Amino acid sequence: MSQKPTYEGLEQRIQELKKEAFDCKRAEEAIGYLKTHSVDLIVLDMIMFPGRNGRETYERIIKIHPNQKAIIASGFAETEDVKAIQKLGAGKYIKKPFTLITLAIAAKEELIK
Repeated sequence: MSQKPTYEGLEQRIQELKKEAFDCKRAEEAIGYLKTHSVDLIVLDMIMFPGRNGRETYERIIKIHPNQKAIIASGFAETEDVKAIQKLGAGKYIKKPFTLITLAIAAKEELIK
């Protein structure tokens, strides 16, 4: 397993953990995908373009899947929006760039809740 800290290629890195992954570049794409699919875990970026942030996106996702598990990723400090998402049910915050091990630990912790 690679230890290189990166956010690029996240889909491939999750597949290294022997998990299926689907990469959505935009909030609307993710929301559209989740209208017809369910997923075990979302890695939610706090900055999503165009026009949405992670909090807004997660609020819309839990209207579709009320118990959706998620971990939060951001290159910025933990914010009030991060805390708000966690109050809505999202799990651990991981700071970018992160390693595959950091991602795996956060994912495992969230999935066993």
